[in-house]
This record gives sequence, structure tokens and C-alpha cells, in this order.
Amino acid sequence: MKLNYKRTFFIGLAFLSISAFWQMYDNIVPLILQNSFDLGETAIGAIMAIDNVLAVFLLPLIGGLSDKVRTPLGKRTPFIIAGTAVAVALMMLLPVADQNTNFWMFITVLAFTLLAMASYRSPAVALMPDLTPKPLRSRANAIINLMGAVGGVYTLALISMLVPDGDRPDYTAVFVGVAFIMVLAVVVLLITIREKKRSEQIAAEYPDDEDEDTTTPAAVSGKLPRDVQRSLNLILVSIFLWFTAYNALTTTFSRYWVTVWGMEGGGYADCLMVATVAAIISYVPIGTVSARIGRKKTIIIGLALMMTSFVSMFFYPTYHFTANIFFAMIGIGWASVSVNSLPMVVEMSKASDIGKYTGLYYTFSMSAQIFTPIASGLLIEHISYDTLFPYSIFFTVCAIVTMMLVKHGDVKPEAKKSLLENFDVDD
Repeated sequence: MKLNYKRTFFIGLAFLSISAFWQMYDNIVPLILQNSFDLGETAIGAIMAIDNVLAVFLLPLIGGLSDKVRTPLGKRTPFIIAGTAVAVALMMLLPVADQNTNFWMFITVLAFTLLAMASYRSPAVALMPDLTPKPLRSRANAIINLMGAVGGVYTLALISMLVPDGDRPDYTAVFVGVAFIMVLAVVVLLITIREKKRSEQIAAEYPDDEDEDTTTPAAVSGKLPRDVQRSLNLILVSIFLWFTAYNALTTTFSRYWVTVWGMEGGGYADCLMVATVAAIISYVPIGTVSARIGRKKTIIIGLALMMTSFVSMFFYPTYHFTANIFFAMIGIGWASVSVNSLPMVVEMSKASDIGKYTGLYYTFSMSAQIFTPIASGLLIEHISYDTLFPYSIFFTVCAIVTMMLVKHGDVKPEAKKSLLENFDVDD
């Protein structure tokens, strides 16, 4: 059985477009809220948390709805087309509201844009497993993740090249560039992928057989032993803690670049691009390390790399090119965490509970992304930007401590059968 790489590439275009949008959202929207509308850090953090609040409630709802839909285009494609079309149309009004300093127009359009993005995120993610036989999904997911990273790098490159210097730069060119790739991706997806026809082929050729896994702690009964439950709780707390540390940096750095380091333009995107590319490059060696020493130790090493980088960058009074070394370390550290964390959670489940345990993972990760923009914003607004890196250091250290207490869910994963499988992560 061989994976059709060409078809998987086309399926991954939907995820590429989503990743391109969120990279722009995380980096440019906070700057607009600060520079055009003079909002404080707490208010900015609250607005930046809206997408994750929507995600917690809407993603399971819309994902379930798309499971039940039947159209000539399939179950997921109508959501992807409609969601992209509405999101692109609305997001092009955001730079208009920015340039006219119309706060209420900006906030209203942003809210509806986030709703549009939420309306097709789950269907877009579900498209790959729908159209890929189970034995090939790991390799296919690797390609999907790579394409998501490409979408993020694309947007960072746009920001780096197209954002001019000045207190209130015009971001229209970046919005146009992101809108272009979103539309192009979905048009090519629609032309190349016949979802309904392919899903019928999968159903006929690979009938679903959910053999129960009897090797996991939950296999015999639905209840985990007390010590395993304690480890699960500690892993979930760790997930909350490291997302809290990492996302404080990713949602604040574009303003830190301007306010603390005194820089202008979109050069901050270069630092974030270094982290992203370093993560992509490191997936293969991380897979090798995990196979040798286990997932738990690999995660702790990754967290230690992140903590070291946060400590080092705290002592940079202004930007210096050597800071990119530490951004690369953050990328490698984050990759070490993301490659191994969800598998540790799922390791304690049984086959019929994988969805439940995956849901727990995303509940804790998204909760952190709701909490951290507001909490870090409060500290920055009422104390100073100097609290950013100590904030991330604190939560990273806490995550290291809780992970060291975990006693279950750790295995040495089998060596990957192909290079691409090393990119099969859940971030």
C-alpha cells in the first residue's frame, strides 16, 4: 500500500491556507490594536484570545455537523469553500478599518472573520483522514504538517518584505498576499480533489475495522488506575503550562520588537521564521532522539532549551543578530515538545477513547491560549514589557517540574519508516 503524495499535497492546501491566516493574525492584529487604536496590553490580550474561545465551543460543534452533511461535493468541501470565501471577503476590510481608524468596524469585521475561519477549520483537518487509508495516515499527516509550516513561513516572508517602517504602517499588501494564497489553495483543492468520489472509494476498499487495543491502561475498563490518572493529569497540566509560556511570546513579540528593541517594519518576522524553519529541520533528529531515550526525556530537554533561550533573550537590551540563535533553539525545543506530547496522552487510551483523549489535549492547550494573552498582557500593561521573558521562564520551569513527576505514557517510539513520518506531529 502506497501513499499518493500528489493527492495528499492537494488535500493539505486547506491546512496551508489556515496556517497562513493565523500567522498573520498573531503578528499583525496586535500591532494594529496597539498602534492604531491605542489599546492597552490587557485589552489586546483579551481580543487575541477570542479565536481560542470560539475554537473551544465551535470546533467540536462544526466538526460534528460536517460529519452528518451529505452534498455532491462531499462532507467537508462545502465548509472549506464557504468558510474561505467569507473569511477572505471580510479580512480585506480589516486594513480599511485600520487606515480609517474605525475601531468598531475593525472589531466587528474581525469577530465575523474569526467565525468564518472557525467554520471550516475542523472540516479542513478532517479531510485528510477521510480520504486516506488508516495505515497511511501517519505519513499523510506529516505532509499536512509540512504544508502548514510552509503556510506560516509564507506569511512571515510577506511581513518581512512588505511591512514598511513607521509607527502606523499600511498592512494592506500583507492582507492581499494572504488572501491570494487562501483563495488559490482552495481553488486548486476544488479542482484536484473530488471528495465524495474518493471517500466512496476508501469506504469500499478499506472497510473500517476498529480492533480494540488491549495494551493500554484503559483497555480493560473505561476507568484509569489511580496512578495512571495522576500521570494523565500531570501531562495535561504540563500542556497548559508550556502553551502558556510559548504563546505569550508568539502573540507579544511583534510589539516587543517595536516597544523594547526599538525596531521598525516587519523584521520581527525574520526571528519567528528562524524558529519555524529550525523546528522543521529538527523533526527528523528529534524522532531519532525520542526513539533512543523516550518521549518524556525528549520533552524535558526541549523545555530546557526553551527556558535557556528565554533567559538569554531577557538580557538583550536591543535586537542583535545573535538573538536568532536563541529563536532557533526555541523552535527546536517546541518541536521536541509537540512531537511527543499528544502521543503520551493517547498512550493511556484505548482505541475507542482516542477521540476523548485527543479532546482533552486540545481543551488544555486552547485553554492556555485563552489565558496567556490576557495574563501576560496584564503584567506588561501594569508593570512593563520586561515581564515577558520572566513570565515565559516561570511557566516553562513549572512545566519541567510537572513533567518530571509523570510516570506513565512514556515509551520509546519505533523508528520512523520514512523521512516524512518524522513530521507527523500534533501542534
